[in-house]
Amino acid sequence: MSLTDTATRAAETSVPLLPALAERWSPRAFDASATIDEDKLTAALEAARWSPSAANTQPWRFIVARRGSEAFDTIVGSLMGFNTAWAGAASVLIVAVAEVVDAEGNERRWATYDLGQAMAHLSVQAHHDGLHVHQMGGFDPEALRAAFGIEGRFTPVSVTALGTLGDVDALPEALRERELAPRTRRPLPEVLLVNE
Repeated sequence: MSLTDTATRAAETSVPLLPALAERWSPRAFDASATIDEDKLTAALEAARWSPSAANTQPWRFIVARRGSEAFDTIVGSLMGFNTAWAGAASVLIVAVAEVVDAEGNERRWATYDLGQAMAHLSVQAHHDGLHVHQMGGFDPEALRAAFGIEGRFTPVSVTALGTLGDVDALPEALRERELAPRTRRPLPEVLLVNE
């Protein structure tokens, strides 16, 4: 079964949101036979490149690996837990890397925040263009550091699967249940520490 009716996955919000935000979700069922549309991938990466950046430092770097490449297999090999069961079906895996120390040795304490914004922009643009994104924290950053020669001032922060929706029934039972479960978030008042 494919979740092709993505409107049923739209977030229930207290006020209307842009469709690309309300309908964005993080699937695990990717089409393992689909190749990436290179223009759409480039658009997603451009959205990341043009995201806000403190003092315009742009402390983000990306490792982009298409399924079938050695880099893709290396990234899959670094994944942990349930991620190993589904992420290899994505068309592309992207390692998001933050420059946490500049070339002079000064800490860039906002680097991971800026990288998060870049990935948010990437995911919204990808969704707008009909692609889907699932970001993961379950991976071995040191394995990626070694495999790709990532300097010590850079830190791998996340791995993102990007592609088109696939067959939910191809997932293991536990993941299939999570894939089909209703989307939930804490109510807005719970996340507002102060709202005067």
